[in-house]
Amino acid sequence: MTIADDIEILKRQEEALRFDGFSEDDAWALGSMMRQRAADKGLPLVIDIRIAGRPLFYTALPGTTPDNPEWVRRKINVVMRYHKCSYRVGRELAVSGTQLDETRGVAPVDVAPHGGCFPIHLKGTGVVGTVTVSGVPQREDHRFVFECLCEYLGVDPATLALGPED
Repeated sequence: MTIADDIEILKRQEEALRFDGFSEDDAWALGSMMRQRAADKGLPLVIDIRIAGRPLFYTALPGTTPDNPEWVRRKINVVMRYHKCSYRVGRELAVSGTQLDETRGVAPVDVAPHGGCFPIHLKGTGVVGTVTVSGVPQREDHRFVFECLCEYLGVDPATLALGPED
């Protein structure tokens, strides 16, 4: 699978994984489901769900470090600036041979265009928040969030899943 293939699939994921609404109860239900799935798989993840910068769900599972919340913060900054999943931004940067730095008006210490943060996009409104994980390699971080959002929204992940990385 090429980077260009990834980008097209990520765009389709973003289009398919949109919400009619999103409340505090939704954040708790989604976050609790994600936490249980991560615990069952023994994944060392930080899981963060927020709307308009307001934290609604947060957990750090065994094996995480103080660095994981920093990765979460930096991934959220990417999604809220570009309204795309953090993995897509990273893949687009890889294709263009560019990076997020001062020439784009950002400090690299404040952004992480790596997999694991997905926008909460409300139909008819736009991006209002994020679902983020950090703790495993970036493609796996992305896959975990993607699969959990598919389950929560009742979307079949088979036609939208990323293949193996080249």
